[in-house]
Amino acid sequence: MSDAFLDELRETIRTIPDFPIDGIMFRDISPVLSGAGLLTKVTDRFVEDITKLGWEPDVIVGPEARGFIFGPLLAERLGIGFVPVRKPGKLPAETRRIEYTLEYGSNVLEMHKDAISEGQKVVIIDDLLATGGTISACAELCQEAGGDVLGALFLIELDGLDARSAIAPIAAHALLEFPA
Repeated sequence: MSDAFLDELRETIRTIPDFPIDGIMFRDISPVLSGAGLLTKVTDRFVEDITKLGWEPDVIVGPEARGFIFGPLLAERLGIGFVPVRKPGKLPAETRRIEYTLEYGSNVLEMHKDAISEGQKVVIIDDLLATGGTISACAELCQEAGGDVLGALFLIELDGLDARSAIAPIAAHALLEFPA
């Protein structure tokens, strides 16, 4: 993909000031989801980029809700499995649970205890890297299960929030950067 694709992607993302609370500049990816062919292009770019990064995952992990959009598409393209990380009470089997903070509150995530096997290589995917709370929580769940987290992929990274330090040593790769 050329830089023209990233320019198109950037122009498609909508910015909503003061949502969900005052002071937050919300980056709305809904237009990306409704744009004909954009999800295919995003998935193609993620495949291209993880190949360049040398990541060879056994499984893709995606947190609710936006990781559920990009994760299965990437996993299908790579011919590997997808593991959902969900809000409490949404998974039917025995789960691992973690509480964490995010840029405007706190949250709890769960993953099935048997979703990741010892030694499996994992890539986590989500739409946005802000403070790193969600990704750190996902990584911890994966590591508790014995998974080896290769890195994390994002459509957008918000600059100025020091998220890469917060998720270190997990490597991060984002298609676009926006100011926080």
